[in-house]
Amino acid sequence: MKSFFSLVYLLLVLAFFSHITWAVKGNSLCKQTGMGEIRPHSVTITEFGAVGDGVTLNTKAFQNAIFYLNSFADKGGAKLFVPAGRWLTGSFDLISHLTLWLDKDAIILGSMNSDDWPVVDPLPSYGRGRELPGGRHRSLIYGRNLTDVIITGDNGTIDGQGSVWWNWFRSKTLNYTRPHLVELMNSTGVVISNLTFLNSPFWTIHPVYCSHVIVQDVTILAPLDSPNTDGIDPDSSDDVCIEDCYISTGDDLISIKSGWDEYGISFARPSRNIIIRRLTGHNQNGSGIAIGSEMSGGVSEVYAENIYFFNSSTGIILKTARGRGGYVRNIYISNVTLVGVDTAIFFNSNFSQHPDEFYDPNSLPVIERITFKDVIGDNIKVAGLLKGIEGDSFRHICLLNITLDVTTKSPWNCSNIQGYSSLVSPEICEPLKESIYPKHYSDCYLLPNHLRSSACFLESCTPLYERARPLFMLWKYM
Repeated sequence: MKSFFSLVYLLLVLAFFSHITWAVKGNSLCKQTGMGEIRPHSVTITEFGAVGDGVTLNTKAFQNAIFYLNSFADKGGAKLFVPAGRWLTGSFDLISHLTLWLDKDAIILGSMNSDDWPVVDPLPSYGRGRELPGGRHRSLIYGRNLTDVIITGDNGTIDGQGSVWWNWFRSKTLNYTRPHLVELMNSTGVVISNLTFLNSPFWTIHPVYCSHVIVQDVTILAPLDSPNTDGIDPDSSDDVCIEDCYISTGDDLISIKSGWDEYGISFARPSRNIIIRRLTGHNQNGSGIAIGSEMSGGVSEVYAENIYFFNSSTGIILKTARGRGGYVRNIYISNVTLVGVDTAIFFNSNFSQHPDEFYDPNSLPVIERITFKDVIGDNIKVAGLLKGIEGDSFRHICLLNITLDVTTKSPWNCSNIQGYSSLVSPEICEPLKESIYPKHYSDCYLLPNHLRSSACFLESCTPLYERARPLFMLWKYM
């Protein structure tokens, strides 16, 4: 009889947590404040001599148009309209209070001449180019120190034509790190939506040192064997919303970063308050959602839900190493469906690329309070490779309601890790066998512990444990 009530108790707890919404934060963070705004001034790229034949280089036309529109930045902003056509261009800068709008049949094409992508200084949180010492090529669409920037349209396309860069990378003939397709730096109020991004030379969308970023309703595609063509990489950025995206690339679909080894530690700008919702995609060489490996400035408060990955190498991965320092904490990932994924959850603590010989190998990352909830998987090779660092165990790792159809005889491989679990199949590894309920639910980072329902606001809310008290009293008297 007691086992029956124990089962009832667990089901009640699951129902209780599933009905505590964290949409309060998500809805406010993901609300588009500028999309419905009509810019009072608008020009078309053809007014500045652009030719959409896919052959004529239009870099000057984009630069001149944006230079002209800068005069309206303090008059309500302006819109640059790109009509149907194939608009070849090199790198160009955006300005504040600008909407770059692509028509349904508009395609912006990145030049295949590296001279059209200027070399700029390395990011201070990296200390050098990510691939090579020294500088890096500037992204095709670039901006820094901006406010209120919108890149959108009627599902137009931005194609980096990255194959030439991939070949240079493979042949080791590059002198500088490859460019991203879109990079916004030190900017706030950024919206990227309703577009298709193709064939980035390197990472596709890279907000770095940014605040209040929305990436919504975008499709990102690159060949599955294209090197390092990450989809969306928030980097030392906060208040980021990514939702309703489809991504299929040669590396991580989303990778959250915050600087590299001693440079990231010194720069000390974390990535925090990041929401990922309704993400679908696949890859062969990366993961669906990654944290790191460049996480030396810290990563925290990441919320991901309603995720679907298929035919992929890894579902969720945390990448770090000795020398990284920093921290990853307060991560909550729920409602994940995996189909045909080699490894569902992977903690890789031996990602040993370093910017130079000056990193401190004794600088160890702090990894704690990471929760996976409501994960199902079919045709999974390995449920989890969860490996911390010797002498630096990852703490408070929690798995709740995980059901994976695993094809190997050893579904879990865990070391230097500590945490709790409930309702996990196949049977979890020994370091995580202790039950979450009733003693350890407060040790796990469950989002409802930190957000309130729509009926509450901050301190006026009844704490979650008080509202849950009847459930725990029920367990006590079983």
